[in-house]
Formats: sequence, C-alpha cells, structure tokens
Amino acid sequence: MEILRESTPLTDNDCFMIFSRKKSCFDFPLHTHKEMELNLVINAAGASRVIGNHVGTIGDMELVLVSGDTPHAWFTDRCQSEEIHEITLQFSPDLLDDKFLNRNPMGALKQLFDEARRGVLFSRETTELLAPRIRELYEQGSSGGMKPVLDMLMILNSLSLCQERRLLSDATFIQKKMKSHSARLETVFAYMNQNFNRQISLSEVAAVVSMSDVAFSRFIKKVTGQSFVDTLTEIRLGHVARMLIDTDMTIAEIAYCCGFNNMANFNRIFKRKKGMPPHKFRILFIPKKIYV
Repeated sequence: MEILRESTPLTDNDCFMIFSRKKSCFDFPLHTHKEMELNLVINAAGASRVIGNHVGTIGDMELVLVSGDTPHAWFTDRCQSEEIHEITLQFSPDLLDDKFLNRNPMGALKQLFDEARRGVLFSRETTELLAPRIRELYEQGSSGGMKPVLDMLMILNSLSLCQERRLLSDATFIQKKMKSHSARLETVFAYMNQNFNRQISLSEVAAVVSMSDVAFSRFIKKVTGQSFVDTLTEIRLGHVARMLIDTDMTIAEIAYCCGFNNMANFNRIFKRKKGMPPHKFRILFIPKKIYV
C-alpha cells in the first residue's frame, strides 16, 4: 500500500493545531507526517485502524496517540455510520524538547511519547473521561492566552498517567521503519524551510551540508523515502496550505510566494497531494481548523 507523506499547515510558531470533522466515511489514505497526533473517533464502529503493521477494528469510541512518522490511517471498512465525528490534535514533537522531557517530573510523559511510535490505544474509561475536554479544547479556539496550551498539556498529562493503554504496532516494525533525524537532515530541512519561497537547487542544498550532488541525492532519498524535488515540494505545500487558511491572498499570489512559478503545475501537484484543488481546500478547512 502506498504511504502518503502529508504536509500539514502547522508551523514552528504554533503550539498545536486541532480540527473537527463530521463525515460519513474515512477518505484519507495511509500517511505519515512530522507531527504527533491525538485522534478521537466517535460513532465509527466497524471501521478499521491501521498503525504501523497493526490492523484492528474499532468500536463506537476510541482515542489513539501516534507519532506522525509511523504510518497510520482509519478506513471505513464495515462502518455503517453516517455521523462519524473525528477530532484530531496535532503538535510538533519538539514542542517539549528532550532536555525538558528528561527532567524528573516528566518521566511518564516521555515514556508516552516514546510509546507513541507504536501507536497507543487508551481505555474506554480514559476516552470517555477526556472526550469532553478534547471537545472543549477545540471549541474554545485560540482565545484565552495560554489557557488552550495549558489545557492541552493537562490532557497529555492525564494520558501519560493512564495505566490501561495498549501499544498497537510491533516494536520490531518500528525499529526497522523509524529513521533518526540526524543533525545533517535537520540542517537540510531548516535551510529549505528558510528558502522555500525562491528557486533553490539540489547543488545549493548539498553544499550547505558539504556533500556532493550524488551523495546528497542518495542521502535525502534514503532518509525521507523521496527525492530532493519531492521533499522541497512537500515543504512548499505545507506553507501554501497554511497561507490558504491564514491569509486573504489569492491562490496565485500564494503559489508564487511559495516558489511555484507555473500555476497549471501548481494546481496539478496540490490536487494530487491534497486530494482536492486549492480553492476547495480553502473552503473546507478555514472554518474547521484552530491554531494556538
């Protein structure tokens, strides 16, 4: 099965993103992304959950935490519900860095984040307890200063203290599939994120990490699973998606600001990656996503 690498609109300036969707089916393919994800699914009994090499059938309510780099998706399968409700919370894995997580009080949370690489399914009791708090986090939006951030951290704290939780994917699968983010790769991504709005070449980025073109091409393919061009395109589309939501700029203006100089090519790439043209993406997501 093909695994899509999703470019989410979350930026380094955001603490988290939360969005709510009501639908009659699951239509997003198996995918990965850099963000951690907490997914609450209600009224979807009979649907299938795929996390790494785990496949399971879900009940009418479930709560799962998964590391974005672990392939994951939910599929309609035998679900007959016309009123599926999904609330998804995404946040950067470095929101709480290693130095902070290695402090004594953070041990339970650090363990939970480590377990998220395999996917963590929480008990029905925990899900019922936290579902109203997750709904409230979405409904309060970005108002209240630090309150939404503190509320999110309290939810994560409650999850870290939950004893009844199940790891989904095999540890051996994760060890084989997870790739460490080396300092070199971080440098590459930082450079591309700083220069995504102009034309940059493989040779230019290779020089940043003192590699030949051939060596760098092999390196980026090995650690990301895709070419340099595809990796840069993914970064640009992430910025495009965020600007479609956050600004009133025209689609053409956004495309050019993000390094796309051919509108026909931009529209084709965006639709292939996002499953819809940019104007529909803007209409669909503006009222539903909240950033804090």
